[in-house]
Amino acid sequence: MIWIFKIAAFALAFLTMEFIAWFTHKYVMHGFLWILHKSHHQKGKSFFEWNDFFFLFFGSIGAILIFTGLPEFDFRLFIGAGITAYGITYICLHDILIHKRLKLFNKPEHTYFKAMMKAHRAHHGNIYKEDGEAFGLLWFDRKFFKNNRK
Repeated sequence: MIWIFKIAAFALAFLTMEFIAWFTHKYVMHGFLWILHKSHHQKGKSFFEWNDFFFLFFGSIGAILIFTGLPEFDFRLFIGAGITAYGITYICLHDILIHKRLKLFNKPEHTYFKAMMKAHRAHHGNIYKEDGEAFGLLWFDRKFFKNNRK
């Protein structure tokens, strides 16, 4: 029975990260830490961006929880694993699929991924700190699904 709670902790951490990512993106990255995030909204010549420091922050939280929860195999391990799984999902979808930082995926054909890319293009349509939209990764407005059918 305890495994159900550990799996639930993993799933809840993963799902909560979408809200945390949205909130952080809208109010921190497009707020007082715009100085780091604006590198992501500008064409750069380097593979790395100042914006990548956010990955180090969230990755550190996940790693600390995993390492502190590992000896006891407790909930910290599963919460950290959920955060880390979201981070891996974020890298695969945002950095690789959408921004092509690594050329691993072809252009998506699935309606959901087309809508995700459309939402992200709308977000990047505004290169400024204010008046942005579509701050989430996995959850975005239904309007981006229009005209995505095969």
